[in-house]
Amino acid sequence: MAAAKEPEPATELEDSRMPFLAHLRELRDRVKYAALFFVLAFGVCFYFAQEIYDWLQVPIENAWAEVAIKKKLPEFKMSFATLTEPFWVNMSVALWAGIFVASPFIFYHLWKFVAPGLYKRERRMGVLFGFFSAIFFVSGGLFCYHFVLERIYEFLLGYSSKDTVPVIMLQGYLDLTRDMMLAFGAVFELPLLIFFLSMIGMVTHRGLWKFNRWFIVIAFIVGAILTPSPDVVSQLLMATPMIALYNLSIIVSYFVTKRRERADVELRERERLADEAEAAERAKKGKPKPPEDDND
Repeated sequence: MAAAKEPEPATELEDSRMPFLAHLRELRDRVKYAALFFVLAFGVCFYFAQEIYDWLQVPIENAWAEVAIKKKLPEFKMSFATLTEPFWVNMSVALWAGIFVASPFIFYHLWKFVAPGLYKRERRMGVLFGFFSAIFFVSGGLFCYHFVLERIYEFLLGYSSKDTVPVIMLQGYLDLTRDMMLAFGAVFELPLLIFFLSMIGMVTHRGLWKFNRWFIVIAFIVGAILTPSPDVVSQLLMATPMIALYNLSIIVSYFVTKRRERADVELRERERLADEAEAAERAKKGKPKPPEDDND
């Protein structure tokens, strides 16, 4: 039995077109499913909020132990300014941890909303898109946790002395740690973003390579803005992964662009052959070729 004929690319896109209201319904459904996964993740994370916060505390505890020897600081302890602060800190921990946990499902449904505008082969990549989005996002957060936070906190605690003892507040520490981990998580999404832009033809490896020198400057500017301490090491810890990921993205864009360009050439060749076949058919029947539109 003959294999089923693959639909033409133009037919694929035409079949996937939806009215405006259908797009709105699709958006509503995707937001609903992503919100459902987030609520479930939030509930689980709220149950383990104290354990998660204890885990987040490890970098500041290690940094305090290092600085305490030099600065003669008292034993480490966290403080809170109002009676309700610990409760709201646990809520905040559950909220942001829930975003990390639910990120595979959120990215997957984001992709599924975009997918109808892509070819069938590209729509099959939805699961991989959600998986790798989560992997890169969580990897950025973990890189920040293991290699950046303790170094930054040691620098900041270096301003203390036996006369000026830092008071670490629950909410303030969570805000700083959360912002740093989210920033690194977002930065680590760069290869996936460039992969997507290359796939739809908005960027190519050639343009990315030409922009490389400017991106190095941008990476250090972003590192200076996102890291709270002004020392060079902290900025390097932010800028170096950005530059490495950008150059990795150029390699990814190379393969994606080459594949897309080959597909475009094949499509143009099929269109040319179809036009020639149509012209030959008309010549056989003695029908003249339709006149060109002179309004261009």
